[in-house]
Amino acid sequence: MLSQKKRTSDINFFPGRKIRGKWNKKVYLIKHLLGKGAIGAVYLVEQADGHLVALKISDQSTSLLSEINVLKKLAKVQGISPGPCLFEVDDWISPTGETHLFYTMEYVQGERLDEFLNKRGNSWLGVLFAQLLTELDQLHQAGFVLGDLKLDNVIVTKNPTRLRFIDVGGVTEFGRSVKEYTEFYDRGYWQAGDRRAEPKYDLFSLAMMALHYVYPNQIKKTKQPKRDLLTHLKQSQKLRPYSSILEGALLGRYKNSLEMRDDFRKLGLRQMRKKDNVFPDQSQSQDQETSWLEIIIFSSFSLVVFIATILL
Repeated sequence: MLSQKKRTSDINFFPGRKIRGKWNKKVYLIKHLLGKGAIGAVYLVEQADGHLVALKISDQSTSLLSEINVLKKLAKVQGISPGPCLFEVDDWISPTGETHLFYTMEYVQGERLDEFLNKRGNSWLGVLFAQLLTELDQLHQAGFVLGDLKLDNVIVTKNPTRLRFIDVGGVTEFGRSVKEYTEFYDRGYWQAGDRRAEPKYDLFSLAMMALHYVYPNQIKKTKQPKRDLLTHLKQSQKLRPYSSILEGALLGRYKNSLEMRDDFRKLGLRQMRKKDNVFPDQSQSQDQETSWLEIIIFSSFSLVVFIATILL
């Protein structure tokens, strides 16, 4: 499925090329292309000091400026932001004299969620979703939704193991129509609601991430889309432990991220007590127990950071 905005940037850099910022005069060495989408292209670049950062450049300055403003707002969100950190904003003058806006941000390293789950086990889905929901709540408290939440826009990092969002193009203020979305993850496409930005929109997309993980070839839309989604959900052995929670997200039963997160945590505690009934494989049960122990530690760390932010 394609995003709502289908136009891609015409700017192309090859590995080894150097670009210099007009105002800050910093030089960046292009390593390789990380991705190209509706609003510009993202490259892995090396700074003069050897540090690797992600650089996004576009010939759509207005749209890119909107993303920059979103990143600035995310930086002010209390708690741990699910998105990348913004470093620098500058212009690049092309050989033909055209000015292109670009910005650099944190290079988030890791692996795709579906690849991670295939290696580590389905028990990690509940752990990572609970963690992301905690951070989503901070974003929602600030009045924004992620919008274009999908497998391609998240990555699992190490030390600590954490689910991060790597594209802010779909971030939308509450009450407005989500400006950039992908049909498969969009509740409007599945006739499960409108595209008005609210917490439930992100929660629906989160549930669709789980379905896309299990059904990588995606699910075809029929005349009864909501029924088909629920049928596929119930038929999945991998998602059976999370079926009721994901169903609640698809049907809009949760008012906010914390309600959904708390259900994942309660499920995790039940699985730790009755792990042999839920996960017959002993090694997988041990992974589940370790996973939920990590999320408890992570949540405690987040609370400390939050309290420290208030006190400062």
